[in-house]
Amino acid sequence: MDLDTIREVVIARERSDLALLGTSTAVLAGGTFLFSEPQDQLVRLVDITTMDWPPFEVVDDGLTIAATCTLAEFAGAGQGHELGAPVLRDVWPGTALFAPSCRALLASHKIWRTATVGGNVCLALPAGAVLGALVALDGSALVWAPDGVDRGIPLRDFVIGPGHSALRPGEVLRSIHLPRSRLLAHTSFRKIAGAPLGRSGAVVMGRRDTDGHSAITITAATTKPVVLDFAAPPSEVELRDALGAIDPTLWFDDPHGSPPWRRHVAGLLAGEVAGDLRESAS
Repeated sequence: MDLDTIREVVIARERSDLALLGTSTAVLAGGTFLFSEPQDQLVRLVDITTMDWPPFEVVDDGLTIAATCTLAEFAGAGQGHELGAPVLRDVWPGTALFAPSCRALLASHKIWRTATVGGNVCLALPAGAVLGALVALDGSALVWAPDGVDRGIPLRDFVIGPGHSALRPGEVLRSIHLPRSRLLAHTSFRKIAGAPLGRSGAVVMGRRDTDGHSAITITAATTKPVVLDFAAPPSEVELRDALGAIDPTLWFDDPHGSPPWRRHVAGLLAGEVAGDLRESAS
């Protein structure tokens, strides 16, 4: 869709170019959502793809993923074959969550080559399965503030509600960091949708770390990612109690599924994921 209120597109080359951000100026990365509906409040876009951030950086304590990393690059790194991305799955099995989280989105492979990881995170939508995968791997966001100060936000705390994140006016998501210990984890993935190619009704991801600590993350079924932590892969009773303790107001309601249905199917999927984690530990 044409954005006929836009009067200027700024090509960002350095951090100071981001000082223009405000209520009438937005970040442009992939733009797949930005150009999908009217944005009458905007008169300027700041293109951050020209900052030339590498999609992935392997660091001593894990992996850093740039906000401008495309979904194609993200999925390719987790599939174990090249799609313009390093092959990481054989080194870090936790990256096996990357590709299925992209497939859980209502987006074609053409969109994957444009849409970005940062866009999926910052939209803060319940259907943001890439956000869910990063939460499942205990990711943290590096945020650039307009005053030049950096701040970190655990991704499990990044989303406040549908379409609302912890980003403050003028802030930009720079990257996501995944700890090495979580990347070495055994993972499990389940999803359900009302139609074969429809928007996900529930996505559940599990992680068992090398020390046994386990986490089950629920997204799409909830208004924001919900993480259930356990000292070891949970028993059926432990999982049932944890699911029952979820705030009832967190179950999402839209045309793709009612809260009771989402709660029910998320529980079934969580049971399968917990079973995978227990089996991997035996």
